[in-house]
Amino acid sequence: MGEGTPSWTHQDPDYLPPEIDASKPSIARVYDAFLGGKDNFAVDRAIALEGMKHFPDGGEGARQNRAMLFRGVRYMTEQGIDQFLDLGSGLPTMDNTHSVAQRINPRAKVVYVDNDPIVLAHARAILQTNDNTRVITADLREPEAIFEHPKVAGFLDFSRPIGLLLVAVVHHLSDEEGPEELVGTYKAKLAPGSFMQLTHFCSCAPEVRALEGVLLAMLGTGRARDLKEIVRFFDGLEPVEPGVVHVPLWRPEQPVELPLTLGGVCIAGGVARKP
Repeated sequence: MGEGTPSWTHQDPDYLPPEIDASKPSIARVYDAFLGGKDNFAVDRAIALEGMKHFPDGGEGARQNRAMLFRGVRYMTEQGIDQFLDLGSGLPTMDNTHSVAQRINPRAKVVYVDNDPIVLAHARAILQTNDNTRVITADLREPEAIFEHPKVAGFLDFSRPIGLLLVAVVHHLSDEEGPEELVGTYKAKLAPGSFMQLTHFCSCAPEVRALEGVLLAMLGTGRARDLKEIVRFFDGLEPVEPGVVHVPLWRPEQPVELPLTLGGVCIAGGVARKP
């Protein structure tokens, strides 16, 4: 949401969009709970609280991931990218992709994609005031359906460079779903000069594996991978310095204290350019 734009829960605490099942957890809402947001239900908070028992970072990892998202979008916009495809975008919180990009370039276009109806509920408010922002309900496992969606195909120009965002979403794909091949399908669609930003749970600490166990047991998804596996998602692209690193180390705006905290090492990612 942009500043001053209320979410559906903030508009009316008693209102619940009919397509949202408050009894089932949601990836977007659980992430919101880790961030300390208000757009989540008891079932989502229970997962976040259980996760924090095994991974006591106080939500720092989620905040560090969100901050790296904004640094990446800012970087890409400064390189001239004026259209973004944000896959598995989740719930907008304190800031979001289109507000970061449009502060630099008011004409920048953004399409948010998520398979959770709660994201669409938020989108209705965004669409009322921002003609350069679209939101669709779709599953990133079906790339052609996204490419051919009228709100995408008639809005983004894939013959020109695009900023592709896969932020904290690929780790919700199991190995059986072929995440490398799926990311490869999206990379192949990008025009030369495009950028991809991807972040992912990194299995570099036993606490991350414990959090993975909680998410798999209670949410049914959430897979940690090692740094070499995460780097492979960028095959065929030219990494932007400093490459694929723990997210606090990616082009920080302030000095980073070392060694990194648990929240600092749990997610790794980077930005890379398609030659």
